[in-house]
Amino acid sequence: MIESLRDILVVSDIDNTLLTPSAGIPSVNKATIELFCALGGRFTVATGRTVESVRQRLGDLTLSAPAITVGGGVICDFSTGERIKNEILPRAVAYRALEDVYTRFPMLGIEVMGADDHLYIVRSNEFVQQHLLQEEMSCLLIPLDEIYCEWNKVLFAGDPDTLKKVKTFVEARYYPGVYFIETNAMYYEIMPEGVSKGQALKDLCRYLKIPVENTIAIGDYFNDIELLQAAGRSVAVQNAPGEVQLVADEITSACLDGGVAEILYRLIRQYS
Repeated sequence: MIESLRDILVVSDIDNTLLTPSAGIPSVNKATIELFCALGGRFTVATGRTVESVRQRLGDLTLSAPAITVGGGVICDFSTGERIKNEILPRAVAYRALEDVYTRFPMLGIEVMGADDHLYIVRSNEFVQQHLLQEEMSCLLIPLDEIYCEWNKVLFAGDPDTLKKVKTFVEARYYPGVYFIETNAMYYEIMPEGVSKGQALKDLCRYLKIPVENTIAIGDYFNDIELLQAAGRSVAVQNAPGEVQLVADEITSACLDGGVAEILYRLIRQYS
């Protein structure tokens, strides 16, 4: 039961939901998040970005709950630096899948997000460079066999037509313990089986001792669908694809029109 803002957890996707890489966070979103948190509400993000990238992108915006990062593989409390959850890929299987794709698609960019908080570039291309610029990430360009840490996830970067071929290629093979997901028209990822933003939301609720029915999730893309389905209430921004909007309980304004602020302000008026 929700009696006040303190009983609510709002979780928002970052890219094209809370902000855009080019325009940043709309001022109305930032101001309303700060007010929501000051009044006792809990607000955080759920994103495919790394911990470092989230810190860089949010700047001085302070979250009032741990962040879901790396597509649900990592839950990090930014106030303490503690990783509440840190899921890793089965190394042998992920290595084999990466090698298979590396050999078959020589123009494809490949990134490995390490559990040591480093981003490793196995092979760069224009899409990897764009990704690095947009997400403000530092990285290490390194051969695959010299990455000694555990991996949180692998990202393939390329044009949409190439990624469709990659999808067909991997679906014809068997890689136990991992799954593949499209996170953008230019990105296709390897994730640990059972790891998603939706599962991470449930884990975060247990950690915070908040009923999952007291959560509100806001998203814009296909990789947000499990998050929207897991939450007590789901919201899609107006710029989301129609298939994502159909999953949501309601539609809010587009990202740059302050869709996140619209939801938070409604909660403030109702419960503060």
